[in-house]
Amino acid sequence: MVTYLKQGKSDADVAEADAKVRGIVEDILSDIEKRGDAAVRELSEKFDGFTREEFRLSEDEIKAAVSKVPQTDIEDIEFAQKQVRNFAQKQKECLQDLEVETMPGVILGHRNIPVNSVGCYVPGGKYPMVASAHMSVLTASVAGVQRIVASAPPQDGEPHPAIVAAMHMGGADEILVLGGVQAVGAMAIGTESIPGVDMLVGPGNMFVAEAKRQLFGRVGIDLFAGPTETMIIADESVDAEICAVDLLGQAEHGPTSPACLITNSRKLAEETMVEVERQLEILPTADIASDAWRDYGTVIVCDSVDEMVAQADKMAYEHVQVMTEDPDYFADNMTNYGALFLGPRTNVSYGDKVIGTNHTLPTKRAARYTGGLWVGKFMKTCTYQKVLTNEASAKVGEYCSRLCAIEGFAGHGEQANIRVRRYGRRNIEPYGVAEKL
Repeated sequence: MVTYLKQGKSDADVAEADAKVRGIVEDILSDIEKRGDAAVRELSEKFDGFTREEFRLSEDEIKAAVSKVPQTDIEDIEFAQKQVRNFAQKQKECLQDLEVETMPGVILGHRNIPVNSVGCYVPGGKYPMVASAHMSVLTASVAGVQRIVASAPPQDGEPHPAIVAAMHMGGADEILVLGGVQAVGAMAIGTESIPGVDMLVGPGNMFVAEAKRQLFGRVGIDLFAGPTETMIIADESVDAEICAVDLLGQAEHGPTSPACLITNSRKLAEETMVEVERQLEILPTADIASDAWRDYGTVIVCDSVDEMVAQADKMAYEHVQVMTEDPDYFADNMTNYGALFLGPRTNVSYGDKVIGTNHTLPTKRAARYTGGLWVGKFMKTCTYQKVLTNEASAKVGEYCSRLCAIEGFAGHGEQANIRVRRYGRRNIEPYGVAEKL
């Protein structure tokens, strides 16, 4: 039996807040589409207190920004990007082109083709998300995307040096100093000075996430994203302190970030709740984390390990940290999660910043049907076919003709019939189509 010791806001409350965001974003995107650069400048001034004639940084401005980054920070960025690049390259090696003769004279195949242009959004706000540049820009570069546009909001009225450095080192072709809905809107819709892209990727606040949702179809997106989610699955092989640290370490993302503990130990659950309150007294980001824990924190006690697996799969969280006697059992049996972090020696922060896996992951139960951002998201698997012999064309044509007749597609059927007449031995008469076809 599943027992809730603490629950966050209801789905109805969350949906009401989402509806308010939806209308605001709709108006902003409509304004960008109508007025282009003029709208983008006004929106940037309104929301970021920043505007300039050209939002794209020049090569000299990029060099100047990078020069402000301490060498130790550059080396740390290089280390993180090396890990991300290595894993992305190994993932790309799994994407093989295919060509196979499925029957004599019939060749089928597919090619993995990179998207031509991508807009990568890197959040700023309270926390400048340097790591998001690795996850989007660098991964797109490994995939072979021809044009990579990266955008991040200004910090204190200028480009954030470390973000610019990470974008530049990751392979961005164009870097914009532009934030929020106006950034993703400009990149997707296109303006007089910012040519539109084919795909948008990267995390952001609720307004950016909603903008990507509304722009989907006009451009591709990585995934539908909401606030950062973290789930701790634990038993008494670990203690309350480490559980609380890992819960609050992600709750600090924002006041609407869900943090959940699932355990088969009521003792651990109660001790963790006490420990969370203790740590909130000393955590520098407690002003945000405490709101998230109060409104979106959840503590669940289960009777068995199998019940823990079932409950975790039902909730389908973004980050799932497993700290149990046998974490591999969860890896072998869970099916719905953005990313797993197995054992107490790893944690979500490693994945967020440096270990090499991508931190752009599904939220709001989207893990039921999609994984996160990876090199394959920037690739289109496109099929082709060719028929090499008369015999093969006639044989496939006969089957195709009869199948088209079942569906009543006369034109489709005649495409098959003309091949059978020209390449085959039988004389197939067209049905319901003039003889001249």
